[in-house]
Amino acid sequence: MPAASTIALAVAPAEIAACFPVLQQLRPHLVAADFVPRIQRMQREEGFRLAALTDAAGTVRAVAGYRFYDKLFSGKNLYVDDLVTATADRSRGHGRALLAWLKQEAVAHGCVQLELDSGVQRFAAHRFYFRERMHISSYHFVADLRA
Repeated sequence: MPAASTIALAVAPAEIAACFPVLQQLRPHLVAADFVPRIQRMQREEGFRLAALTDAAGTVRAVAGYRFYDKLFSGKNLYVDDLVTATADRSRGHGRALLAWLKQEAVAHGCVQLELDSGVQRFAAHRFYFRERMHISSYHFVADLRA
């Protein structure tokens, strides 16, 4: 982990709000005014967790949203909804540290896999995941039900 960095769950409203600028870089459609209540609802109703990597000054440099679930074909998993390092802080070890923390979290909770989906256009992210010894295991199909 980069020197003087810490990783902790964002639970209090101020901790959740501090994650917004970094997470919005991955999810630009998010609206600041809706962010904290939405995360709190997801935490309460869906078991969502939000982890933040902060530097010595307390600035959030990387964020991961994740949850645990069980699948019949593979067992208990940690699923990463969101994994993002602030654009200005990339290639400094923050993403690697956060992913390593997520793997430890998965093992500590009895998971047999850590999974995530990554948009097909995110080539830099894919290079990172391959370097971290992850592999492509399946296609992910989506049906848009809004039409």
